[in-house]
Amino acid sequence: MARASLRGRLPDCRSMSGGNRAVTPAVSARALDGFFPGDLGIELVSIEDELVTGRLVVDRRHLHPGGYVHGGVWVALADTVAAWGTMRNLAPGLNFTTIELKTNVFVAGSVGDELLATGEPLHRGRRTQVWEVRVRNTQRLAANFICTQMILGSEAA
Repeated sequence: MARASLRGRLPDCRSMSGGNRAVTPAVSARALDGFFPGDLGIELVSIEDELVTGRLVVDRRHLHPGGYVHGGVWVALADTVAAWGTMRNLAPGLNFTTIELKTNVFVAGSVGDELLATGEPLHRGRRTQVWEVRVRNTQRLAANFICTQMILGSEAA
């Protein structure tokens, strides 16, 4: 079975300096199609250097057998928001992977709920980035997520 790849779905930004301005919600929509976050229905609403916002409208596929949002769905939404924030802030030619994550869920989610996730960088270094993502259900804080992203590529060393 061939390995799926985002190659060709993301803009070539090797000549860009500073933040990767080509990383936009429209680019993310094309890139996520056919991959796990896209299959879950995760959408990126806005992607800026300092703030990334994503959303998910809960349906039956997101629930555990008890009828509430599965823990993996909370993590997938938050990790996707952090990932696109990381991409937006990568130097040209670099990549990344999540090496640590922690999620606390405070409020259960149900079918029809709109989960809105906002991510902000806590640290953007040469070798790692740390992102915090707060997920709200209506106006209430429903979950908090923090992850560390390891920067991959020769310039990260």
